Amino acid sequence: MHLTIGITDTEARYSNYPLWIKGNDSDIEIIQLTHANISELEKCDGIVLSGGIDTHPKFYKNERINYPLAPEEFNVVRDEFELNVFKFAQDKNIPVLAVCRGMQLVNIALGGDMIQDIEEIGKLDHRRHKEDGIHEITVVKDSLFYEIVGAEKCTINSAHHQALNTIANDLKVSAFSPDGIAEATEWKNKAGKPFLICVQFHPERLAQQHEGSSVAHNIREQFLKAVNQKALNSKH
Repeated sequence: MHLTIGITDTEARYSNYPLWIKGNDSDIEIIQLTHANISELEKCDGIVLSGGIDTHPKFYKNERINYPLAPEEFNVVRDEFELNVFKFAQDKNIPVLAVCRGMQLVNIALGGDMIQDIEEIGKLDHRRHKEDGIHEITVVKDSLFYEIVGAEKCTINSAHHQALNTIANDLKVSAFSPDGIAEATEWKNKAGKPFLICVQFHPERLAQQHEGSSVAHNIREQFLKAVNQKALNSKH
């Protein structure tokens, strides 16, 4: 079945996302989504919220913009666009896979807030230095994420300096790092809601860095399965 997947544009290694999601599958069409072509959302069977620049703190009701490693200039246009994309996906029952910044944006959209810099509060460095960091995560057994990865411990990559602070009421943490950082979130109660999986790491790069990574493979497969189901339902 032909599937159309929208991936939000990012200034940070965008090409990895379509490479990972589409692979060699000629039935998958990728739309690079920006505020300029937001009308193409109507075509999408699934949406990937990509990683990238920090979300402006005003969207989580924080006035502090001069925190450690804050961007010189925020991209408020992108913030507003992606918040609208997520709302559209919820309204239209479209599966969402949210990666790194995308996971943070979903939490913000649903009323949560952010740790503005992990190291500032005494946590370990989760940043990328020339290449992604690598560490283990613990997966919560009673979760969709556990169903996807099939293990209580996984090794993932790491390239972020911010993390979720207050978790939105509609979400639950389904994986966390050794120092307690939320590494995956999902619906607390998924009944009647579209597929949603949010990860703080980068499966689109994990697939290249660790060939045969079951984590990256399984996330992609489960997302595409949900997208395919959405497309089938739309045709009936």
